[in-house]
Amino acid sequence: MGTVLAFDFGEKRIGVATGETLLGTAHPLTTIHAESNDDRFAAIAKLIAEWQPEQLVVGLPTHADGTPHDMTRLATKFAERLQRRYKLPVDLADERLTSLDAAARLRETGRNSKAAKPLLDAVAAQLILQTWLESPHAQSDQSSA
Repeated sequence: MGTVLAFDFGEKRIGVATGETLLGTAHPLTTIHAESNDDRFAAIAKLIAEWQPEQLVVGLPTHADGTPHDMTRLATKFAERLQRRYKLPVDLADERLTSLDAAARLRETGRNSKAAKPLLDAVAAQLILQTWLESPHAQSDQSSA
């Protein structure tokens, strides 16, 4: 049991969310805007130092039917790098349609697409993490901790 950080990986931005396994809720945290991998991982290192997560979750993008595409490979590689660098367990979580869901949720709050854009990736990460927290795998991890 403990804090979890989740990532909505993108080539230009990485959305980040945090949650607690005990509470089973996720919250948007921030969006990392960094051009180089070194800058991205430096920002992630700061978040890990601040939040002290016990688990990391990375959204796994696939086609609607679940088949992989180019971003699937990149997100998997990102997850592997996180695990190697920070020596924390990393799970992959299905992220199909999370960006569309995040955009719809932000529209419901009255934000237009321009106003919502800075929040979109963090809310997508929140949805990825919430899905993971509600999954049977996460529940079995909580009961065994």
